Amino acid sequence: MKLHRYLVTLSLVSCTTLAAAAPDIDAGKAKVASVCAACHGLDGASVTDNIPNLAAQRANYLSNQLKAFKSGARKHDIMSAIASQLSDADIGNVAGYFASLAGAASGAKSAPMESLTKTMVSFPHALEKNLTAYITTNLPDQKRVKHNLANAIALNAARADKPLPDGSVLVVATYSAKLDAEQKPVLGKDGKFIADQPISYTAMAREAGWGASIPELLRNDDWNYALFTGDGKPRANANYAECFGCHKHLDKESYAFTWAQLKAFPKP
Repeated sequence: MKLHRYLVTLSLVSCTTLAAAAPDIDAGKAKVASVCAACHGLDGASVTDNIPNLAAQRANYLSNQLKAFKSGARKHDIMSAIASQLSDADIGNVAGYFASLAGAASGAKSAPMESLTKTMVSFPHALEKNLTAYITTNLPDQKRVKHNLANAIALNAARADKPLPDGSVLVVATYSAKLDAEQKPVLGKDGKFIADQPISYTAMAREAGWGASIPELLRNDDWNYALFTGDGKPRANANYAECFGCHKHLDKESYAFTWAQLKAFPKP
């Protein structure tokens, strides 16, 4: 009799646990639509070939991977940033939603999230202000030189150990190095390669309200990012989800990877 009661109780507990753990598919879809769709697509077909399709993937596998990203056992700039903000219920719901979908057709791709393919940063906005090179890096293997540039608003705030305010502009400008007759980079007096032709520009800038359209789990306050070719044209097919995800964990450093160098850069 006692054994029967024990088995009945155990069965009830197990059923209750399974019921509580059942994913909310609608909630999972809503969470996917708010952020995951930027890379993996709302229907689980990724936006590019180097991002995995998640449609019809096993729920337990997806759940375990998200938990690994959240705990730090598995590391990835974007996924770690997003998973760290998900609750266990969110993880179960997202995994359950993707598992409920039919597998993506061969070659199928999703369009990137519209709010993450646009930017408020224009090329003139990033470069017409007085920018100062606070880091110069030689790239010998590529025969290139990279300049990290900042405007006075950003530099003055960083030197005062204050968060970078609206109006701040940071730019990474990459140039081919000027070459001598032997096709070796020409050095300046500082030992850095002399810049020749511009190759690309990466800019980040902020103004009030610029973060409003960015999904909350990726938002970097009011920062926006932009990628440009050497001639100043916006880079085609840019998906800024990667930029927001990579910088997300730098909220204490004004979302700047070079915060320490900005702070330490001497006044003229």
